[in-house]
Amino acid sequence: MDSVLITGGTGLIGRALTQLLTEVGYKVIILSRNPGRSSDNGLVSYAHWDINRQSIDEKAIGEADYIVHLAGANVADKRWSSSRKKEILNSRTQSAELLYTSLEKYPNKVKKVISASGIGFYGPDQGRPFTENDPPAEDFLGTTCLAWENSVLKIRQLGKKVVILRTGLALSREGGALKEFYKPLQFGFATILGSGEQYVSWIHLHDLVRIYLSAIVNHDLEGIYNAVAPQEVKHKELVLTMAQAAKGKSFLPVYVPAFALKLAMGEMSIEVLKSCRASSAKIQGTGFVFSYPDIKSAMEKLFKS
Repeated sequence: MDSVLITGGTGLIGRALTQLLTEVGYKVIILSRNPGRSSDNGLVSYAHWDINRQSIDEKAIGEADYIVHLAGANVADKRWSSSRKKEILNSRTQSAELLYTSLEKYPNKVKKVISASGIGFYGPDQGRPFTENDPPAEDFLGTTCLAWENSVLKIRQLGKKVVILRTGLALSREGGALKEFYKPLQFGFATILGSGEQYVSWIHLHDLVRIYLSAIVNHDLEGIYNAVAPQEVKHKELVLTMAQAAKGKSFLPVYVPAFALKLAMGEMSIEVLKSCRASSAKIQGTGFVFSYPDIKSAMEKLFKS
């Protein structure tokens, strides 16, 4: 039975991926600064790591057949001060550096490292969907994603395959942006940010973790992929489709103007208002079939089942 070592395993994506992996028969080792916790699932265990001290459980590295790297400070939960920006960047690059040095130092059988990245890599819309060959944006998220990816790609020097998944807005009732969008809807308001005309690249959490599984199962799959659903959707359409699935017709659309978002969020508002379409063609070219390729089916699954 193969083992998958996961960083960031207690987050939204990590929890869903752990459940899927154990359902199909993988052992999962979750790296944590507090490894004393236990799981009701006999296939899940915890091991210690500390990014700041650049230390990791040697045994966990030795047991792993695959590594999934999800660790990184949440981009959206705090205003982007200089110190917060540094934390967002370092939590990604220093954790990847720890994986590199550990794989170089300790005997291991790791076949492949699969890492998250984000579609924040790309700049504002250019009149067509971004492909994996497009250059990074020159803004904070663009340069952060580039540094993040380069710190992971370095692992190829050790003879390991590497997969990077530039992930869109992951839709789940359990957390992430959708949970925030839903909060005002509980009071009857569908909150639309800015004009609502900006495109949003998104993916149902179920499909996202299936892509991670595909990257493990498909030994030929390597390189960089956009992990986004095929359908292009504007922010307004996403919010209204959510509202219809959750409330039928019992809601009132409310627009939050761009200037108010800039006052409330500062530099982070640029990403909220930025229109960004990313192509799913490359991952579909590997044979991956989306369970929820359009926003209507995704929202109906999330709110009606």
